[in-house]
Amino acid sequence: PDQNHHRAAKRAIYGMNAAVRATVRVGLYTGAKVYFVHEGYQGLVDGGENIKLATWESVSMMLQLGGTVIGSARCMDFRAREGRMKAALNLVKLGITNLCVIGGDGSLTGANQFRTEWSTLLVDLVKAGKISDDEAKTSSHLNIVGMVGSIDNDFCGTDMTIGTDSALHRIIEVVDAITTTAQSHQRTFILEVMGRHCGYLALVTALACGADWVFIPEMPPDEGWEGHLCRRLADQRARGCRLNVIIVAEGAMGRDGKPIGSEDIKKLVEKNLGFDTRTTVLGHVQRGGTPSAFDRILGSRMGVEAVMALLEATPETPACVVSLSGNQAVRLPLIECVQVTKDVTTAMAENRWEDAIKLRGKSFENNWNTYKMLAHINPPDSKSNINVAIVNVGAPCAGMNAAVRSAVRIGIIQGHNMLAVYDGFEGLAHGNIKPITWTGVSGWTGKGGSELGTKRVLPSKYIEEISLTIAKFNIHSLVIIGGTIIHQQYPLGQYCNTSTISPRIKQSAAGTKRRVFIIETMGGYCGYLATMAGLAAGADAAYIYEDKFGIRDLEMNVEHLVQKMKTDVKRGLILRNENCNANYTTDFIFALYSEEGKGVFDCRKNILGHMQQGGTPTPFDRNFGTKMGSKAVLWLTDKLKEVYRHGRIFANTPDSACVLGMRKRALTFQPLAELIEQTDFEHRIPKTSWWLKLRPIMKILAKYNISLDTSEHAHMEHVIKKRVSMPAPLMKKHEEEVEEEEE
Repeated sequence: PDQNHHRAAKRAIYGMNAAVRATVRVGLYTGAKVYFVHEGYQGLVDGGENIKLATWESVSMMLQLGGTVIGSARCMDFRAREGRMKAALNLVKLGITNLCVIGGDGSLTGANQFRTEWSTLLVDLVKAGKISDDEAKTSSHLNIVGMVGSIDNDFCGTDMTIGTDSALHRIIEVVDAITTTAQSHQRTFILEVMGRHCGYLALVTALACGADWVFIPEMPPDEGWEGHLCRRLADQRARGCRLNVIIVAEGAMGRDGKPIGSEDIKKLVEKNLGFDTRTTVLGHVQRGGTPSAFDRILGSRMGVEAVMALLEATPETPACVVSLSGNQAVRLPLIECVQVTKDVTTAMAENRWEDAIKLRGKSFENNWNTYKMLAHINPPDSKSNINVAIVNVGAPCAGMNAAVRSAVRIGIIQGHNMLAVYDGFEGLAHGNIKPITWTGVSGWTGKGGSELGTKRVLPSKYIEEISLTIAKFNIHSLVIIGGTIIHQQYPLGQYCNTSTISPRIKQSAAGTKRRVFIIETMGGYCGYLATMAGLAAGADAAYIYEDKFGIRDLEMNVEHLVQKMKTDVKRGLILRNENCNANYTTDFIFALYSEEGKGVFDCRKNILGHMQQGGTPTPFDRNFGTKMGSKAVLWLTDKLKEVYRHGRIFANTPDSACVLGMRKRALTFQPLAELIEQTDFEHRIPKTSWWLKLRPIMKILAKYNISLDTSEHAHMEHVIKKRVSMPAPLMKKHEEEVEEEEE
């Protein structure tokens, strides 16, 4: 293919480098020329040395770097037609007809305008004698694909933008540190986070730390919120809580449109309650540091999808953005996403707060609804007479405690009697069960491991005892968190320490002699951790049970790495799942690479072990666990109402026992009976796994010449159709546009 690719960025965002690396390497893999444009749109306008050919080696060792290595700058020149004409001239002279833009809604809006004007810009350039008719004909059409880079997650149409998860990591690190000192001194802490026009960071932070109150631009507090806030803080202190946490988005405001700042809230709390209160404004620390595993994987996946979208684009294809919905990559018309993002601002300006929340998307709306339920601290007067028990089973994992906390509090709000089962199925068999209260789970969101305790004991050993215990305690429903089911789709604890340790190990090799690291990861027979860590860390190979390999594969991998290390590459990374092969052990692979790499590189090995299960949960796991716990208890409540007759529970239908998990683009309940055919019980893994389709991407990014299956690529979808409560004229206009487009 003679397609040429090019990139531009507005502002330094975590994960941008992962997207740059993926786009460059997949572009080169397809046979395209790939260009860097340094300093964003300014470099596009200025041209010259700002636009350079990219090579495979030029994007090595950049996955773990924050910001953007190709630079970024705000550009006033590009806003003027004259500036865009200069940019068009630079692209035409280099034969560039495909543009990949990483930035926020402003950058992407500018890109779409540039594409819309492209033909008229060429006409003006020909008239001015700056390009020939042949050059104009060769570059007659400009294809554009956008990747959204924004820590605010303020672009409608995508569940998560590049950079958001890393920003949440920085915020949660500060929250965890503040929590320690606040508990010691019985303080109220007010934390101000970024989000001038979007409250996503504040909202998810509030969920992830169990904040007492959150202020976001999309939903100002009701009139008289000052008294409500003070009552809630006083209530929490009366219940025995030693600290209060309030999260404020920098763009927070009241219903009257006046800003609500952290200092305003501090004065209110000190005056009305006399609480020792402190404020912390995080500022640009949220933009710094290394990108999280999630952002590295997201950037890599989006980069690959962007190249595919450009290669498949035609003059009739609208400019699109590639984004994430659930665990699926999707393509959306850029102009529709920009329009809905503007509609949010319009809804807020017109005081249509509910519409603003809905226009932000389903993910934002779910976060808001979950927060509202968990912020409700007054249990209902009437009881449901339903007893719900919660048990942790299998190995401990980050996010378990967040799920338990959410389940307990939502259960109490529903009027249920909540019971905690300690020490897994063994504790259930021996009656190690106690009531658990609202304050009993305070502070659990940020704790690692399992506060209830868990053991890797199967229930089959204690079936009779468990049955007697359930009858004795009159347990009507059971919430089970953990076990083999956590390997399904997006598991809790999915982005654990493996993905952060691997880059650190790689960094230790930088600047030294050539070195290859062999790392063993956990996961039983499930290769999810090894694969995702490999994608996040830029591994040269990841050996897993699901993707069978033999001595010929090992031989090819070793030879490939030897040839690579003879170039400017100074480090290599090999990951091995603990149970990938009984004979090709970590020691065997270490010995093989050590022997074959003599004179070219030396090897080191590291078995990470149980440290992968330790540490505090990530923001993703806290938020995911919170929503899972809430959804599980609400589902149980509805089911119990359906089967409750004459004081008895009739749980005799297939859906009376379900697994809750992420499947493609939604959290779904799947009857266990249906999962039997989909599960490999011997190895405790699903028979098919969505993430296996990401493995070829890892190999291509490691410079393997393999074929990439594009049969299941993302198709163009519409974003506005999925939103609700649009003004009638706008909805009518959109429907007419969609009808025309479909025709």
